[in-house]
Amino acid sequence: MLRLTDVVKQLLIINAILFVVSILPLYQYMPDLAMYYPASPQFRPYQIITHMFMHGSLSHFFFNMFMLVTFGPMLESFMGSKRFLFYYLFCGLGAIFLHVVFWYLEISQLSPGQYAMYLQHPGSVVGASGALFGILVAFGMYFPDTQLMLLIPPIPMKAKYMVILCIALEFFMLARGAETQIAHYAHLGGALFGFLIILYWRKTGK
Repeated sequence: MLRLTDVVKQLLIINAILFVVSILPLYQYMPDLAMYYPASPQFRPYQIITHMFMHGSLSHFFFNMFMLVTFGPMLESFMGSKRFLFYYLFCGLGAIFLHVVFWYLEISQLSPGQYAMYLQHPGSVVGASGALFGILVAFGMYFPDTQLMLLIPPIPMKAKYMVILCIALEFFMLARGAETQIAHYAHLGGALFGFLIILYWRKTGK
């Protein structure tokens, strides 16, 4: 039976509560917790954190929470609760940082008129996916030979190869240039920052 560790359980509860709140009619009268482009009127500093606990759909919520309960407990037990929570938030912040960098590069190509119009109706980013890509990378680095089962197709694969596959798919989707609602740069940002801080911990013995 799956045993949820303390931080994983708390993250699951917070995400669940905020998802339920976000689909209630009352939510339209509350502060927007999604992450908006920093130069837009809708942006608030707290969104840098709160967007990590919001989700755009039921499938988005369930998939992310499935990843959290699949990889989180084993990692938290290995890292300790405080370091695990720090790592989770660090990867989430790294994810939104990289996303905003490419957001800026994309928007900077607009004409002044288009830019002004965009700021009035900007897109937003929600989801724990960036942090969870960091969790996936950590799992692959700390438990590389652990056998995992892919969902589609259902075949066994070592954790280190699953991480490589997931990262490769993100690059493939970016290379295709298809317009989607998926924040691929955020996924890669979470993975990159997670990889870098684990390398730092290993080199410094922390």
